[in-house]
Amino acid sequence: MKAQFKYTFLNGVYIRGPVFAVIFVMNIVFIILSSAGLLPFAAHVTALSLGGVAVAVMLVANIIGDVSIARCIYGSPDAYLQALTPAPRWKTFCASIIAMMLMDFITMAFVIGSITVLSINFAGSMGFNEIWNMVLQAMNENPSYVADGLRGITLLLPGYLLVLSIILLCVTAKRSIFYKMPATGFLSFLLGCLCVYVVSLSQLLLAPFGTTSRYSIFIIISLGSELIFPAYFLLLLFEAVILFFITSKLMEKRMNI
Repeated sequence: MKAQFKYTFLNGVYIRGPVFAVIFVMNIVFIILSSAGLLPFAAHVTALSLGGVAVAVMLVANIIGDVSIARCIYGSPDAYLQALTPAPRWKTFCASIIAMMLMDFITMAFVIGSITVLSINFAGSMGFNEIWNMVLQAMNENPSYVADGLRGITLLLPGYLLVLSIILLCVTAKRSIFYKMPATGFLSFLLGCLCVYVVSLSQLLLAPFGTTSRYSIFIIISLGSELIFPAYFLLLLFEAVILFFITSKLMEKRMNI
């Protein structure tokens, strides 16, 4: 599993590493200059614009990097090496998912955090410390907003894992149980829609903790109660784990690599 993680990580870094390195250096320089008050108005606007572009560029680079990792899982010749590895498929599959998640979260957290700092520096004529003091004061006066924000960030982990598990399940089904059937792409799309619908219906299990609402065929649970956050987190994580093991079991069967 460690070797698979290393191989997958290096493959992902090869794709998105140069992009992240350029963005990292650019944003660090802009943050230092803006925090020291050395950026004039026009330069600060340019820095914010470039920071916004960097978010989109990093997002595209992450998608390309994840697709490259997925090709190593499902496409020859790399997929043959994974299939012949004397370790259970769930371990090699887990190593690939962990590598993708780490690179995606670290890179996106940096670029989004960078543009946030630049925006705070640009918020007024006051210096960096004064702006941050105002932000900290607002956080102290409204601790509930801070708690809700932290809870929302916490839900990103199981939510991202669930979306990734659904996508990989559809790709695995396309190359295993569907690959001899006509319209394999359409069948995989229907499987993804079914997974999304089941995930939506599963929120009815949380009805004792919150208020459920119906939008067309989908069910939405409100997050107003303090008990709903841990319950919602565990539900998303449980669903992602179930899909993960279903996908790994399909990988152990015959696949069209």
